[in-house]
Amino acid sequence: MPFSGMNLKDLGALLEKREELSSAEKAGLQSDRRRGARLLLERWQRRQEGQRREEARLHNMLREERFYLRRGFSRIAGVDEAGRGPLAGPVVAAAVILPPGATIFYLDDSKKLTAARREALYDEIRAVALGSAVGLCSPAEIDELNIFRAVMKAMRQALGGLPLEPEMVLVDGFPIRGLPLRQKAIAGGDALSLSIAAASVVAKVTRDRIMDTMHRRYPEYGFAENKGYGTPGHRQALARYGPCPEHRLSFRGTGRREELR
Repeated sequence: MPFSGMNLKDLGALLEKREELSSAEKAGLQSDRRRGARLLLERWQRRQEGQRREEARLHNMLREERFYLRRGFSRIAGVDEAGRGPLAGPVVAAAVILPPGATIFYLDDSKKLTAARREALYDEIRAVALGSAVGLCSPAEIDELNIFRAVMKAMRQALGGLPLEPEMVLVDGFPIRGLPLRQKAIAGGDALSLSIAAASVVAKVTRDRIMDTMHRRYPEYGFAENKGYGTPGHRQALARYGPCPEHRLSFRGTGRREELR
């Protein structure tokens, strides 16, 4: 049936499913006397352009992975952490091995995503990945080791928890100390590597869920909202109640990170 013979509701539903339109179909919609039909075509064209931009972005985010895949590395792990700077809660690291060439639409640095998008991507990453694992260091360990060493420990734990040993590790930020695996550190890697972006989402969602659980135990600090970061409300609660067992005592009252050592 020609598009001109369809009502707008059915036409809209059809265009939502169509990935391609012929030149004749586009011309027919452009010349349709109904303004609604022309608007549906414009919406379809915007959706197609958005998908092309997303595909190009994902292609760019797989540049590092393609480099190593061409050199025979098939098990490439991305590693990232969440919770380096808060006053409370653990630091969590994640390691993720995606299948070679896999793409996950809208996957990006977790800080650029909404909580709802992160949750949806978390489930998709876990379903698609060849392996994923997390490691964490408690506030007491952070106080004992300092935050930098705690991050390194959590990253090694995450990699050690993978069901497959990676042939190559891509890590956001600094190289992982004491790691007996080939690795490459990438500054801002969570926005440049899809594997690292996957790890950043897994680490962030895991840590946020931990902080939500802590909120139920210590509601006075507002952990469900601030996730342990030094917001004004969190600092006011600290001044009123003092620290709880989940606070990093070495961070108390400052929120500053320790110097890297």
